[in-house]
Amino acid sequence: MITVGTNLEDDRAAIQFCDGLENVRCAIGIHPNYCQHAALADVEKLRELQRDPSVVALGEMGLDYFHNFADRDRQKQFFEAQLALAVELDRPVVIHSREAIADTLAILKTAPTIRAVFHSFTGTLEESMRIIEAGFLLGFTGPITFKKNDTLREIVKRTPRDRLLVETDAPYLTPEPMRKQKTNEPAMVVHTAKVVAAQWEVSLEEVDRLTTQNVHEFFGWK
Repeated sequence: MITVGTNLEDDRAAIQFCDGLENVRCAIGIHPNYCQHAALADVEKLRELQRDPSVVALGEMGLDYFHNFADRDRQKQFFEAQLALAVELDRPVVIHSREAIADTLAILKTAPTIRAVFHSFTGTLEESMRIIEAGFLLGFTGPITFKKNDTLREIVKRTPRDRLLVETDAPYLTPEPMRKQKTNEPAMVVHTAKVVAAQWEVSLEEVDRLTTQNVHEFFGWK
């Protein structure tokens, strides 16, 4: 499992949580919805935090034009600063992009060596193809199990097997058939994985093998 930080306080808590847990790692960053409460100098503090052996990536970072909790220029400033740090440190990044795929991809073009996964992808088929063509991964969460999301399941079907991760986004986006339970948890990722298996027409065990392999290769977690 990989838990994800959203600001410096949360990042430190994620690192502390991983301590002594063999099968848990973390990503640390400043989420676009939290950057209005952060200082740009906080990005530099990630440099020291990422030295902890539990850290496998930087993020979530990116752009969120749905909530607009922070000014778009400020979001871009934090995204670009974290991306530059990831390039310097050769770290993969976890991308949060909501209603901002075009601008997110434009910024990522400035870092051609970066490895990125678009976390909790719920965009369009065209957007998914652009992300895959750019060489990035897609992370899928509970919404691929929702009854009305046929388009999202079609995207899953078309996603190359070496470009897909299954995620929970816990404590949010609880998958069917557990959706009535408001708090999502990592164990429920099995329901998301079952939908991937159905779309790919393979066994659940094969999805387990492939996505675990993708995690090891993308995050460098051996």
